[in-house]
Amino acid sequence: MTESAEQKIQRLRELRAQALAGGGPDRVRRHHEQGKLTARERLELLLDPGSFREIDMLVTHRARAFGLDKRRFLGDGVVTGWGTIDGRLVFVFSQDFTVLGGSLGEAHARKIVKILDMALKNGAPVIGINDSGGARIQEGIDALGGYAEIFLRNTLASGVIPQISLVMGPAAGGAVYSPALTDFIFMVRGTSYMFVTGPQVVKAVTHEDVTFEELGGADVHATKSGVAHVVADSEAELLALARRLLTYLPQNNMEDPPYVETGDDPLRQDPELNTLVPTDPAKPYDIREVIRRVVDNGEFFEIHEHFAPNIVVGFARLGGYTVGIVANQPAVLAGVLDIDASVKAARFVRFCDAFNIPIVTFVDVPGFMPGTVQEHGGIIRAGAKLLYAYSEATVPKLTVITRKAYGGAYDVMSSKHLRGDLNLAWPTAEIAVMGPEGAVKIIFRKEIAAAEDPEARKRELVEAYRREFAHPYIAASRGYIDDVIEPRETRPRLINALQMLANKRDINPPKKHGNIPL
Repeated sequence: MTESAEQKIQRLRELRAQALAGGGPDRVRRHHEQGKLTARERLELLLDPGSFREIDMLVTHRARAFGLDKRRFLGDGVVTGWGTIDGRLVFVFSQDFTVLGGSLGEAHARKIVKILDMALKNGAPVIGINDSGGARIQEGIDALGGYAEIFLRNTLASGVIPQISLVMGPAAGGAVYSPALTDFIFMVRGTSYMFVTGPQVVKAVTHEDVTFEELGGADVHATKSGVAHVVADSEAELLALARRLLTYLPQNNMEDPPYVETGDDPLRQDPELNTLVPTDPAKPYDIREVIRRVVDNGEFFEIHEHFAPNIVVGFARLGGYTVGIVANQPAVLAGVLDIDASVKAARFVRFCDAFNIPIVTFVDVPGFMPGTVQEHGGIIRAGAKLLYAYSEATVPKLTVITRKAYGGAYDVMSSKHLRGDLNLAWPTAEIAVMGPEGAVKIIFRKEIAAAEDPEARKRELVEAYRREFAHPYIAASRGYIDDVIEPRETRPRLINALQMLANKRDINPPKKHGNIPL
């Protein structure tokens, strides 16, 4: 007997309900008991209400080995589709841990690949919510091949569309490399884990006893490895932060970031900046305070806040326009450039350049970190990465030297010589090959040794050197500094420069790609 139209529709409704149930009420309950939202609940918080459109809801795997032919779930453990954030199109996938542990098999991978392809073709960001036990062992090579297909798409999409990974559960083995290839990784304290090999394997191979949190928790990756860019205390907070990040980014590499009317006067000056930098060059201050006083409404979205804190990077707005900010942090290690700080800043600069985001650099750097640990660890290679990133960047580059700019670190930090578009200095700026004490010890070594009171003579020479060289005016006389300004003028000068540079055109020599010193 032929089914009626109503029966066919009812059949569809039943299948949809089956797909929406995920792994079933028991697994969903256990998931909630762990403090985790389901795949679809996460998308509801991430996307504008009612904007999500799901595809491939009825996809199932076709594996038969190890009893999988009796364990088929509609959707195969990942929810895919598109929606909007603040009215702007984004493509999404959200792994469902309640279905076969969110494990990735052939069909699961094909769904993610389809979304990545659609995002690339349509020039829209893609956000992946990762919550997976890794490769579906029962599917063998098909699971491994599925991962590689995803990795390829991540790589091809890099620098073309923004890619954001929200790790909201485990990501183990091959599952870590897709997030690692994307632009930003968000993690939740207590429930997010990333590691190539888990605690059991670590114990078997290296005999180390380590917990999930100690091996690959959010704080470990936010502070030690630098894998995580943003961490949150709850899933709701993480999803809100992801929405906020998107407000600073363009849809793709062919568009400019969105302009937002912030209501902050572009001509506003801040007299407090005139006294913020201590007159004693050895005293620290928090560069974030400078940033907050300069940018629109004091709003700064920091990236990698807890990793390599001797340099600060993040997004803000100036006159309503998105800018990427890179700033040495005198409050941590005197703002020195070490391996981690160099790599952190280099990656951020390259992201900004890829997506047409002007770069504002605040400079207060005494140089590169000395010592055998840094030299043996590759500080030369790491510093060259930052040098390379600034050199190849063609977006507007604005630089403000607030205090120290010594040695090779002066060159690296978006100097005029690296095609800086506007290089400003405060009167407190000190631009020289090295600090006064180091310079005097080298230049006047014999004179100091022969003096009746070597320490007193050294202090005299240091003070003389500071008066003669530790200022911005020699650099300004050469045109390497475009202007020396009062600190309070910084905001209006930067906004004016952004307006002036709105139609900037700069190109690099034709090439397949450069060979950044990885």
